Amino acid sequence: MNEKVTVPCSPIYEARAWQEVAAKFVLLFFGIALWSKWLSLGTGILLTFIWILDSGPRRLGQIIREPLVLGILLLCAVVAVGLLWADYPEAGRMKWRRYFGFLVFIPFLSLLNRHRLPWAIAGLLTGYIIVLLSGVYQWAVSGVQGIPPLNISYLVFSSLLGIGVILLLYLATAIGEIKWKCVLGLGSLFLLLIQFGQYGRGPLLATLLAVFLMVFLTYKTERKALLGIIASLTIVVAVLVYGSNSFQARLEQVEVEAKLSQQGKYDTSLGYRLAMWDVGLHGILEHPFFGHGTGMPESYFEKTVATYKGGIYRDLPQYVGASHYHNDWIEIGMHTGALGILAYGFFLWSWFQTLRAHRLPVLGAALVFFIFLSGLTDTFALYSKIPTFLVVITAIAIAWQKEGNWRKNQEASFSNSLPARSPGPERLENI
Repeated sequence: MNEKVTVPCSPIYEARAWQEVAAKFVLLFFGIALWSKWLSLGTGILLTFIWILDSGPRRLGQIIREPLVLGILLLCAVVAVGLLWADYPEAGRMKWRRYFGFLVFIPFLSLLNRHRLPWAIAGLLTGYIIVLLSGVYQWAVSGVQGIPPLNISYLVFSSLLGIGVILLLYLATAIGEIKWKCVLGLGSLFLLLIQFGQYGRGPLLATLLAVFLMVFLTYKTERKALLGIIASLTIVVAVLVYGSNSFQARLEQVEVEAKLSQQGKYDTSLGYRLAMWDVGLHGILEHPFFGHGTGMPESYFEKTVATYKGGIYRDLPQYVGASHYHNDWIEIGMHTGALGILAYGFFLWSWFQTLRAHRLPVLGAALVFFIFLSGLTDTFALYSKIPTFLVVITAIAIAWQKEGNWRKNQEASFSNSLPARSPGPERLENI
């Protein structure tokens, strides 16, 4: 008579099983929660806690080999050191803390493995689709830019659409099946159509230039294909420009604002940026090496604007408030001078080097170029959601490449383990 034998589970085994469940859950939930201000903070803390339980700190020596980790640590260290020569930041003027949000890349990447990767991808896609549908509803039905219920501005939503366009087109060029190429291509066209309906001019321009760069890098050795695809993209963009009332209205607004700026009127979107850049560059030249200290740029603007160039910008704080300098390079330069500018440049360079090291140079170039261009007209690195979204994408892309390498190694080892067979009659006929 056969009796069922029950093997008791050890406490260590049960703890590891619960730890695996917790890691999968937090990776799934993080991709959804990152779009909510309050949920993202709590989930980030939970992610770090699970990472510690998963012996993540012991793997720091391995994770730190990624160039992006070094870039993040250096940038955060420079921002932290800048507090030493700054006055104590006032409450509500600590947007510089968002630079430390890039640190989530370390625990997120460390938690990923081939068993947890599908959960992370599912969470990221679910969160993206929820936000995308919410934004489309606000735009098409409510006639509102951005997603006010989630505190997502039109600039953030436009950047979200642009990243989706870049990723879908990259996948379309990487996949060999024509069916999936068409599906991904139509998906990217749909996202681009929505982006043309948004008021964000900077993110849209960054998206288009990043797409053209990606196409050039992908087909630069195939001239006929390159010319054909660029011509097709140009036609598509021309049609979207002609058919988008929002885009044409924004172009007309740029012309009006440029004329007003020439007349000395800076209480417009363009004029405000020009004034902020002017004051910011002046502030960097005053303290070129180490800046004014972390947390000081906002108060510097308020003190300087009343007298700078005879006070031509003195009414700007009443227009929108000088919370940042609408440029990543000027912003970090005001905080920590050339030290911060070099650290931020190394950060972007290391981001590209990480993706390049994992055989994703085209995607790395397109994403970093998009970040660079977006940071020329706004403080892209201080957006509360998009930078976190991008580092999560980067971590998943790295884990995906490692998973592909693991499968190839498994297939190679399996093939090598098979016994050698002498060619049979059919094989001999083919020799």
